[in-house]
Amino acid sequence: MVASTSQHLNPYDEGEIMKKIILLFYVTLFATGIGSNVFAQQTSKPKAVYHIDNTDNQGTKALHNMSYHLDNAPDTTIIVVTHYFGYDLLLKGAKDKKTNIEYAPQIAALKARGVKFEVCENTIHLRNLKKEQFIPEADFTPSGLVRITSLQNKDGFAYIKP
Repeated sequence: MVASTSQHLNPYDEGEIMKKIILLFYVTLFATGIGSNVFAQQTSKPKAVYHIDNTDNQGTKALHNMSYHLDNAPDTTIIVVTHYFGYDLLLKGAKDKKTNIEYAPQIAALKARGVKFEVCENTIHLRNLKKEQFIPEADFTPSGLVRITSLQNKDGFAYIKP
């Protein structure tokens, strides 16, 4: 008797198993919402949160970085969150200590380009400040660190600390 030369599909064929694993992986991603979030981030417009916690070290550099950022990617949504000693950036009359240049005109120009500036209310209370001490471009958020975390995790913002 001659042995049959036709091959039957082996249910344990490595290629078939790998295809099933990959399929299961993608089904799991979409079922949990992770996959849709990843794809949404890839197709949505770019978003960045700038974290400022020390105006002396970050102020001028951050403002320049945001300007260059928007020059090269004008559709980017930028939110600046200040806390700790970063709130100084948004105080009325605040200046760069090295150049003596006021921050307010640069901030106003960035605000006109869509940048949002936020001050941590926890810091305001801790430092006994009043909202009236801040420039009109400043918005307020209850907690700077919670806001940064939320922007990154829930809203898909890239984190930038100049």
